[in-house]
Amino acid sequence: MSIQWFPGHMHLTRKAITERVKDIDVVIEVLDARLPGSSANPLLAELTGHKPTLKVLNKQDVADPARTVLWLEWYNALPGTRAVALDASEAAPARKLIDGCHLLAPNRGGMAKPMRVLICGVPNVGKSTLINTLTNKRQAKTGDEAGITKLEQRITLADDFYLWDTPGMLWPRISVVESGYNLAASGAVGRNAYDEELVALELLRRLQQHYAPLLEARYKLGLPSGAMAGMPDDELLKAIGRKRGAVMAGGRVNLQKAAEIVMTDFRTAILGRITLETPEDFEAWRAAGALRDIERDAKKQARENRKKKGSGIRES
Repeated sequence: MSIQWFPGHMHLTRKAITERVKDIDVVIEVLDARLPGSSANPLLAELTGHKPTLKVLNKQDVADPARTVLWLEWYNALPGTRAVALDASEAAPARKLIDGCHLLAPNRGGMAKPMRVLICGVPNVGKSTLINTLTNKRQAKTGDEAGITKLEQRITLADDFYLWDTPGMLWPRISVVESGYNLAASGAVGRNAYDEELVALELLRRLQQHYAPLLEARYKLGLPSGAMAGMPDDELLKAIGRKRGAVMAGGRVNLQKAAEIVMTDFRTAILGRITLETPEDFEAWRAAGALRDIERDAKKQARENRKKKGSGIRES
């Protein structure tokens, strides 16, 4: 299943970014440290061109620290890019973003050349919390639902530092299937755009591979050592549902309820510090997605060619 979500207000955000970026010095892209590749918007890269970019791996306090190091190294190796990891609610590291922007655009600053920054991110990535921390005010609405911010707003961080906040935006077609699942698991996708049971199964499959001890510690299923990693994901979901009381009449497990339990435990970090992907994982997923796109385009072109050929035969 391919997960897609690009509601109307995101079209407006794309237009706003296209216009605003002409006068921007630095782009701050807020990423989810638990899925730093999947939460990076390829559409944003197209819209902002070669503008210097500060990648902020937010929610690092609930991400796997070893994997966060890998992602920081990966992003800092990219040209015109700096990366930092932080928890948006902590004031001290959040203010380091101002210094990071000045390093990327050293010729900007002062009243004659104020720093102009665009801050972007996928929905529910913690961007509004970060802005409120930076300004020490409640300037942006926050919540655990995708799509809270709907309008662009300008925020003055200093006399010579202007920040434009944009609504959370995904991209029209998510070609990396794994990214769609990870975004849905994190809460970046509207709930009407995916099947919670399927997303929970994919999430469990990944957690079984890399974080089985955390699953056992949370749900206490009493499985033999190593047994959870090889357990079918649907059976694991049922076992979790039974353990957590998601049982209907007749003893059947309410899989919808069980899926909600698993995803809530991941989103709230009750499961522990987890990162769903490494740079190596993401590069492999992206390469596979690009190959699928090529095959998809080839099939589409073949269909169009057949239609043209058939049309030509009928006309003669």
